[in-house]
Amino acid sequence: MQYEQQYKQEVIDFFNSRTSYDNDYTIRRTLPLLELVHLQKGQKVLDIATGTGIIAIAAAQIIGSEGKVIGVDFSLGMLEQAQQKIEELGLQNIELIEADAEDIDFKDESFDIILCSTAIVYFTDIPAALHKWYRFLKQGGIVGFSACSQESCEAPLIIEVCAKHGITMTNINEPTGTPQKCQNLLQEAGFKDIKVKSEQFGFYRSIEQAQEWNGLWFHPRENPLLQLSAEQMQELQAEYRQQIEAMATEQGVWYENMTIFATGRK
Repeated sequence: MQYEQQYKQEVIDFFNSRTSYDNDYTIRRTLPLLELVHLQKGQKVLDIATGTGIIAIAAAQIIGSEGKVIGVDFSLGMLEQAQQKIEELGLQNIELIEADAEDIDFKDESFDIILCSTAIVYFTDIPAALHKWYRFLKQGGIVGFSACSQESCEAPLIIEVCAKHGITMTNINEPTGTPQKCQNLLQEAGFKDIKVKSEQFGFYRSIEQAQEWNGLWFHPRENPLLQLSAEQMQELQAEYRQQIEAMATEQGVWYENMTIFATGRK
């Protein structure tokens, strides 16, 4: 329990520090989820881990004044960015709630649509979350979530570097890291009409950008790096930088981001 609290606080601190979260990349990889759920005027939408409200705001504009969006997040820094955008746009149909999305509860059959963009991997119990969302949905309602493939982001390289030093790491993207895993999770939670698609959002970065690993590692169950000395961590970071340098091309260093989009109907 102590580790779980520490982990969640680290996630909150990380997202609170991201004061300029919105950019072409974060918006581009978020909005395809909306295209899969086909929102209608007047619907009620729950946006889990809403962040800066990218999906919540787009949804609110589609469902209109008769509809309602509730966005939940435990990062106050993210919610403040979302609130600022909502006020600038003059939207009246969004409510933001600062809360741990794993703990929050709503009445059964409260929502037409539940969305969670690229945040489901941070949950300590993904199957339990999906069962809960199933309960929150009206009959015929749709859940939609997105997740990075297990080959994406920096995790595979960090795991490889750590393995050379005898440290076994578990990839946070592993539970939802393939289309089949996403499909299985939705099926096990009782969802039907499941649709899964993948889209590549990778890009090239400069060597300097790619080499910036501050030693942070997120996993809801374990983080062996917390046991390391400062000297051991410096060794890992040095090797990580060397590996990045070896991967560099004329275009830079490729940042893999295959994103999986999954939907299911109650």
